Amino acid sequence: MDEGIFLGTADGEAQYMRLDQANRHGLIAGATGTGKTISLQGIAEGFSEAGVPCFVSDVKSDLAGLAMAGSPTHKLHKPFTERAQEIGYDDYSYTAFPVQFWDLFGKQGHPVRTTVTEMGPLLLSRLMELTDTQEGVLTIAFHVADAEGLLLLDLDDLQSMLGHIGERRKELSLEYGNVTTASVGAIQRKLLQLRSQGGDMFFGEPALKLEDFIATDEEGRGVINILAADKLMASPRLYATFLLWLLSELFETLPEVGDPDKPKLVFFFDEAHLLFDDAPKALMDKVEQVVRLIRSKGVGVFFITQNPIDIPDDVAGQLGNRVQHALRAFTPRDQRAVKAAAETFRTNPDVDVETVITQLRIGEALVSTLDRKGAPIPVERVLMKPPRARAGPLTKAERAAVIASDAVGSRYDELVDRVSAEELLADRAAKAAEAAAEQEQREAAEKEAAKKAKSSTRRRSSGRRRQSSAEKMASSAARSIGSSFGRQIGNAIIRGILGSLKR
Repeated sequence: MDEGIFLGTADGEAQYMRLDQANRHGLIAGATGTGKTISLQGIAEGFSEAGVPCFVSDVKSDLAGLAMAGSPTHKLHKPFTERAQEIGYDDYSYTAFPVQFWDLFGKQGHPVRTTVTEMGPLLLSRLMELTDTQEGVLTIAFHVADAEGLLLLDLDDLQSMLGHIGERRKELSLEYGNVTTASVGAIQRKLLQLRSQGGDMFFGEPALKLEDFIATDEEGRGVINILAADKLMASPRLYATFLLWLLSELFETLPEVGDPDKPKLVFFFDEAHLLFDDAPKALMDKVEQVVRLIRSKGVGVFFITQNPIDIPDDVAGQLGNRVQHALRAFTPRDQRAVKAAAETFRTNPDVDVETVITQLRIGEALVSTLDRKGAPIPVERVLMKPPRARAGPLTKAERAAVIASDAVGSRYDELVDRVSAEELLADRAAKAAEAAAEQEQREAAEKEAAKKAKSSTRRRSSGRRRQSSAEKMASSAARSIGSSFGRQIGNAIIRGILGSLKR
């Protein structure tokens, strides 16, 4: 539609989200069971129809149904048909959308990989929950790897690199600061924990090419990239770090586009609180900076969370498009959330936000978007449009068919293990061991030669000490002289004779 993405109606009046303001980010919030996942699906469908690719993290497998058309006979879809009639959605019909499935573990979609180098020490430190001291040692490992041309592609490379700097700790400590065996050992143990969570499957090649995310189908509809995150949620730190890395990669890679007519890509980050839980200030500053600046790259970011106060103020202040489903006010924290959510909307004299927000029915939301100048529109109570694709998961066979027929193909399926830090350091160690062995052999040969030479000298010396017949006669004569003077003369002669033979 020319007006933008159709969201639903408020008192019979259609409500839209402008495409040229969609890169100014957004928030979809609400308590469990209030309809925020259905709203997310409907908005993603709207972007796809407008030719805007999307990325969606699917933490409950509820969004996989975007790949299949809905059905009026489906138990979840009967109320959708009724809602479409209620809001006057006259051209409502069921259809499938172009979908690509991704999975960090490579089970429910194409594998998603990046390299250790691309991840960088800051995010890796957060992923492994390192202390400041350990993060400093990890940063040194990255610096040395860069300086010596050692590629850090997977966790084996990083493990080898840590062992390498541990061996060189005295030398590196003088140049970069203290590198201790305790810190190196602690990081290696954290790596072991990361492997046990499946993190080693995320690092390697072929690394994800972001252009595979930014694609349209033959009809010009934006491809919806769905990350299977149900199992990934068992490792929430890996999930959060992956999403932050992806956002950072887009920021670093995409060119500036200013204010486009529509976004180049829209991200939907479900369970958004995981991005910020226990995040150090340095990381929070980076996230805030990326969210603030990435809109100039034509990327919109929508955070999905139960409670709007889960989003830090510096980030929340940049979320211009808001869809707020019902909140419960049972606890003091819930009450603070209701008050905070109410304060984020531009007031509407016809809507008492703080009261209404606890009374919304399933599928209803308080909505505020941006006008063409980027100013917030007064909040409205909106009955959200129903999705056109299936609401719910796919069967294994349906998912496999989608994966086999999408545009990505098999380019990420086979792991590539090229020469990198692990192999180069192993080669260095082998050559050093070989040189040491050769040196040891040379030294052993030299010792053996010296031993033989010494033994030969002893044999020659022993042969010269044998008495000749004349010496025996002289010795006998000496023994026959009883006086001490005679013995002294005899001994002197013998020494003289031996000395003479030596010469």
